[in-house]
Amino acid sequence: MAKPLTKTQLIATLAEEMASDKKSASAALDAIIAVITREVSAGGAVTLPGVGKIMCRERPERMVRNPATGEQIHKDADKVVKMTIAKALKESVNG
Repeated sequence: MAKPLTKTQLIATLAEEMASDKKSASAALDAIIAVITREVSAGGAVTLPGVGKIMCRERPERMVRNPATGEQIHKDADKVVKMTIAKALKESVNG
C-alpha cells in the first residue's frame, strides 16, 4: 500500500498540474478546504465531481457496549461526516 500524499506533496502536485506556483496552489487548496468545512459544518453536502460527496449525517441516541468491561452505555445523538465515493473513481481503481 502506497503512503498517502502529505499536504506539501499535494500542493506541489497541484502546482504542477495547474502550471502555476506553489503559493497559488496552496491558496486554492486552502479555499476548497474552507468551503467544504463551512458547508458540511452547516449540515449541507459538497459534491466533488469524479471524487465523491461529503456530507454530515446525524446519528440517533443509542446503546453501545464498552468492549473492555462489556458494560452497556447510553450514547447521545451526534453528527458524523460521511463520504460517498463516486462511481467513476471506484471504476478507475478497480480497472
